[in-house]
Amino acid sequence: MTFKRAGFMTKIVVLALLIYMAISVLDLRGKIQDVEAQRVELVRQVADQRLENQKLEDAIANSGDPEMLEQVARDRGYVEADETLFIDVAN
Repeated sequence: MTFKRAGFMTKIVVLALLIYMAISVLDLRGKIQDVEAQRVELVRQVADQRLENQKLEDAIANSGDPEMLEQVARDRGYVEADETLFIDVAN
């Protein structure tokens, strides 16, 4: 069985296809890296949101706790009846 050698035009077409495929693969690798970076960022955002949700769930669960109520009042600037509030106006 003898094989006929490929002609010059066939070699050019095969070479062009190989170059096209190589460029396509490189382009796809770049897109994959971009999507992977987006995925990592979204995973970080999900973890942050879960932590925030957990804090809010704890706050709701402990909403009747006197220590929690005092902490919320302090965060909002409230003071007890017998306390004196000093505000630093020098800054």
